[in-house]
Amino acid sequence: MSRRIRQLPDVVSNQIAAGEVVERPASLVKELLENSLDAGATRIDVRTELGGVKRVRVTDDGSGIHPDDLRLAVSRHATSKIATADDLDGVASLGFRGEALASMASVSRLTVTSRQADADSAMRIEIDGGREVAFAPAAHPVGTTVEITDLFYNTPARRKFLKAERTEQGHIDRVVRSISLARFDVALSLDQGGGRGGLQLPAGPAEQRLRRVLSEEFVARSIAVDESGGDLHLSGWVGLPTQSRSQADQQYFFVNGRIVRDKLVAHAIRQAYRDVLFHGRHPMFVLYLELPAGTVDVNVHPTKHEVRFRDARNVHDFVFGKLNRALRDVRPQDTAPPVSGYPRSGLSHGDALPRQPALVLNAASGLQHRPAPGREQVSASAIHDRIPQVAEPAGDIPPLGYAIAQLRGVYILAQNAEGLVIVDMHAAHERITYEKLKADTARGSLARQRLLMPEVINVAESDADRVEEVGPALEALGLVVERSGTQAVTIREVPALLSADAAGLVRDVLADVGSLGTSQRVEDARDTLLATMACHGSIRANRQLSLAEMNALLREMERTPNAGQCNHGRPTYLVQSMDDLDGLFLRGQ
Repeated sequence: MSRRIRQLPDVVSNQIAAGEVVERPASLVKELLENSLDAGATRIDVRTELGGVKRVRVTDDGSGIHPDDLRLAVSRHATSKIATADDLDGVASLGFRGEALASMASVSRLTVTSRQADADSAMRIEIDGGREVAFAPAAHPVGTTVEITDLFYNTPARRKFLKAERTEQGHIDRVVRSISLARFDVALSLDQGGGRGGLQLPAGPAEQRLRRVLSEEFVARSIAVDESGGDLHLSGWVGLPTQSRSQADQQYFFVNGRIVRDKLVAHAIRQAYRDVLFHGRHPMFVLYLELPAGTVDVNVHPTKHEVRFRDARNVHDFVFGKLNRALRDVRPQDTAPPVSGYPRSGLSHGDALPRQPALVLNAASGLQHRPAPGREQVSASAIHDRIPQVAEPAGDIPPLGYAIAQLRGVYILAQNAEGLVIVDMHAAHERITYEKLKADTARGSLARQRLLMPEVINVAESDADRVEEVGPALEALGLVVERSGTQAVTIREVPALLSADAAGLVRDVLADVGSLGTSQRVEDARDTLLATMACHGSIRANRQLSLAEMNALLREMERTPNAGQCNHGRPTYLVQSMDDLDGLFLRGQ
């Protein structure tokens, strides 16, 4: 039997559209908040019951809806925001399709009450499952209230897919918090019942809202971004690499005021953090990209979470370049230092720091420990050529302070204006060496040191094969290596910064190259290989440093990009404030 094509009834069409627009109660809240912002609201109140399934009520003080337009507002494809197809090329409003209210009305009981400033009274319309049941005057201040009850009551199959009340409440909370970051001048509140105080977000300074939505720690340990290039402008805040999370749950990116999840932008941000973020961690950020409306298509996804850029490559490179530079420009003196989370005692300490007599554990103090069996104890003079010798400056105390001791040949202890600074000397020197290698390689001026006696090492046959294939790429990184047998290679030159253990360095690099393959892949992964080389050539544990060398390392850290993290994203230093130390010893309590 043949089936004839027929026009679907409006109620069925609306329910199909609702499947795209109304995924869950949080989707309702998002659409209604965007409508309120488009209407110029300065205050929006959200109330929900049972995770939004029983009730969602959104009230604003916006411009309201004209009485003659109220019925149109709840019909499909009726909107005040666009008029022709050409208008889609430059949509400046958050909403524009005219589907949201009609879709909501088809799967719930919907009431819209609205009043404009010049109207004597408000008008109210009630819709039950897509059918109008009431239209009459009502009492209401200037603005609009939309109330949705019994969501999916007439589509029980859809209702079964909703999660537990607490889960749906969490989704609503995240929607309100994310949209609140788009407009700091708009006050928002969220009450989800249950006797809790709810979320109150008064209008005010950006920092006030960031503290409430994210955390005090994010405000203290983030970098402000404000960059322009051509028609693009990027602003906002990015967390320091040490201020990262195990989940990507505090990442907010807005395009022309609209929060989006864009794969291209996400990749650009990951690339900016690639050599400063610990593996498996996710950065925190609140970023705003502004560009001409005609260069971005917002009509590519039913929920408007995704956008498409006309010049995607330019946007990617702009976001990556600006964030990468912002992170590289950070120095220890520019941001709050990483600190341990101990309770504060309340004692007050002035900024003046008395100079303490030097104490060098392991060396001049007589507290020198014996190295573990089988470990060679290397003189500090062996690394003089790798750490510039800088005289201790007079006057103001530098951000990382002055060294007072070396602990177990691993950590440098210093004191600054805050208190105690603990530096992982290997991690710090690794970052310094890595940044120097990158800068020299980029300039084409990487200094190489020819070995007096070329060193022949045995390697796997596959590694020897790789040397023949990627030799020129390795030479660009300062390694001149030639195949000299079936399972042998000869090392002739190495980077001057890394001349200590040529054999170990080459073996480490060849191991990494094994996962890359072709010469082009090696060139693309240049920074990854340089990071391996820097790690291999940096100060190792149990190397004793003089006070002058320790202070030279601290001063070099203060001048080095990304000095707060090693190449693997681990912190290079921590600060224990005097208040924290007092708390440990219960002083003043």
